[in-house]
Parts: sequence; C-alpha cells; structure tokens
Amino acid sequence: MTLSNSKPLLPLRDIVIFPSIVTPLFVGRKKSIKALEEVMKSGKSMVLVTQKNSEIDDPQEEHIYSYGCLSKVLQLLKLPDGTVKVLVEGLERVKILEIDKDNKKYLNCKISIIPSENDNEDTRTFASSLIKKFEKLSTLSKKDVADFSKTLKSLKNTSQVADNISSNLNIQIFEKQKLLELNDVK
Repeated sequence: MTLSNSKPLLPLRDIVIFPSIVTPLFVGRKKSIKALEEVMKSGKSMVLVTQKNSEIDDPQEEHIYSYGCLSKVLQLLKLPDGTVKVLVEGLERVKILEIDKDNKKYLNCKISIIPSENDNEDTRTFASSLIKKFEKLSTLSKKDVADFSKTLKSLKNTSQVADNISSNLNIQIFEKQKLLELNDVK
C-alpha cells in the first residue's frame, strides 16, 4: 500500500514534540536520517512521534504512539560520527491514521490534523491562571523562570501557552504524551 499525500515519519526516543516549540534533536538511525534528507530535499513537513519503548531500534507501528506533531526542519547538520543534529519546530497536533509498510527507506504515514481550540474569554482567563500556577510551581522547585514567564505572557494563543508549559514540565514521557493527545486546553 502506498499512501497518497503521506508524510515522512520520524520516531523519537524519550522526547515529545509539541506545536510551536523549537527543539534540537540528535538522530542516528539510518531510516530516520533518510527521512530527514528527503524532507530537506523536498521542503516538506514531517511527523515526529514518540516511541513507547526507547530501547527498540527499528520501531514499527505498534511501537509508536498514534498521536504526534507535524513539524518542519529548520536546520540540519551532519556530524562527523554519521549522526545528524536537527532543529525542528512543531506545527500542529496530528493523529496517525496509517503507516506505509512498503517503503523500505524510511517510514511514511497518512495523518489527520487535530485543529487547535479557538481562543475565547474563558480560555484566556484559564491561560493566565495556568501561567500563575506554573510560576508558583517553579518557585517551589527553586527554578528561575522569569524569562520563560515573559515568553508565556507574550503568547497570544491559549493552546501555545499550554503547549509551552507542557513541553517544559519535568514529568515522565508517557505523561507528556497524554498532554499532547489532549485537544482541550482545560
């Protein structure tokens, strides 16, 4: 089966990518590097998805979560040891509908984009409350978050506030994945 309008898929170990977050990644698997090279050549976006078990070297459909993040590659740097350092920006939440099992070079998938919740008075009030709670939590954990707090307050979209906080929480990967799979910011 070849999927039309499919996107290259990059399984990630021990990290969850959220929309509107820029993240550096180190990539070493051959299939993953081929997918990145294809994206760089074509200028397409790709789907970044977290593996359920980071120890699996050749992840298949059952080894990855069904929700990921449509992302664009901002920068790619090939390192002397054969690995690649890549800077990615999350664009939108996606549900993976199908994975192309016939492509031997790298994984491809068909996706459905999960639209962000529209902002309203309720969600903006919630975002302000969320920022205050995050600041309090950071104070309790003795972390300086003044710059991050400014960034959060400058964001116009409640979903971006929630995604930025989710991305920076010190919680287990499966818990971050649960946050990615939520579409309601409350």
